[in-house]
Amino acid sequence: MTQRKSKSSRLILRLTHGEAPALAASLTTEASFRLADNTTLQVDEAAESIVDLRARWNTLMRGLIASERVLDLGEEIR
Repeated sequence: MTQRKSKSSRLILRLTHGEAPALAASLTTEASFRLADNTTLQVDEAAESIVDLRARWNTLMRGLIASERVLDLGEEIR
């Protein structure tokens, strides 16, 4: 079934990361999320259209990538 661009959509992203609480902290103002434990992060996004959901996805991923890079730099400094 093909989804229409104007149809409301929802995205649930589950990821496992050794620094999941730090990644979650970086999303505080960006998305709804919950920590299942210290390694699993679930992000819930919803939008009125696929176009809006795609924009939210892009923002979410940019934030997560930037946060992971900062965490990596912190490891390199130690």
